[in-house]
Amino acid sequence: MMTLPEHQYIQRDTGRVVTERLFSDRLIHLLYAHARERSPRVFDQLTSRRTNDCCAFWQFDLPSRRSPAAVRRMIRQLAIRMDECLSPDELTSPRKLFERRIRYWQCRPMAPDESQIVSPADARMLTGSFAHQSQLFLKEKFFDYQDLLGANKTRWLEAFQDGQFAVFRLTPEKYHYNHLPVSGHVVDIYEIQGAYHSCNPGAVVRMVTPYSKNRRVVTIIDTDVPDGSHVGLVAMVEVVALMIGDIVQCYSSERYDTPRPVITGMFVQRGQPKSLYRPGSSVDVLMFQTNRIQFCDDILANQHHASARSRFSRGFGRQLVETEVQVRATIAMKGACDD
Repeated sequence: MMTLPEHQYIQRDTGRVVTERLFSDRLIHLLYAHARERSPRVFDQLTSRRTNDCCAFWQFDLPSRRSPAAVRRMIRQLAIRMDECLSPDELTSPRKLFERRIRYWQCRPMAPDESQIVSPADARMLTGSFAHQSQLFLKEKFFDYQDLLGANKTRWLEAFQDGQFAVFRLTPEKYHYNHLPVSGHVVDIYEIQGAYHSCNPGAVVRMVTPYSKNRRVVTIIDTDVPDGSHVGLVAMVEVVALMIGDIVQCYSSERYDTPRPVITGMFVQRGQPKSLYRPGSSVDVLMFQTNRIQFCDDILANQHHASARSRFSRGFGRQLVETEVQVRATIAMKGACDD
């Protein structure tokens, strides 16, 4: 039996190197290493919306998976913290577990300083830059810049040219609400159609620029407004992946109360829920304008960790190690970057 390479990340609060247990790793390897090259038509069908919905139904909605024993087993396997959950007694199916709400105002504290950019999700994070002179230069590794934002979106393509970005990879066991990384006015929000490729690190390396091939929602936030974060324009791109059926826009200014769609002209507050992935694994991408923010030193240091083994490092020819971050934790601050 072939042994697949390990994938490790850094646990932020302890600095510990952790080996990730990648879900369906062998199956995804076969799909991206063999089916994609030898049977491209079959591969396209397997990453289509119809196949994606069928897989999600099998994984999350089959009656046999909704028994109390099956739900308890899933909680154990995914190590879900039930003490963080709102209404844990109502989490009676895999789908409800996946779409769980948590007491984020208690278990995901946030710094009061409005100029601190916070993580949009419980995720594993990498940073990069579009500027050639930057040590973080990673252009066209995870996505094609123009395709990700939309080739016809000239205004936004020019706004983020030579800026910085961060990629947040949500794995199936994670809390799957997205929260706002900054405060400001929504100046644009639009959806781009695409496929449902896996965000497994091995699949990402083989696909090259996969996130700009997937279905996604792009939200542009102007933070240079009263009560805003004052870090320029920020793009938040929510990208579907394998077994994600939908991205539900459900902004709430107070906990999860009175959720509403995100629309142009709306003022949104940092740290509040914005949207929900339904269900599977998925990715958030944040983009920032040139010299408006600087990423936290520990995240940058972790990315170049000398001993951690990352599939991104193997695939892209440079040390690229993710840091596990929690939603609403500070990941960057206002200020010119000096990388």
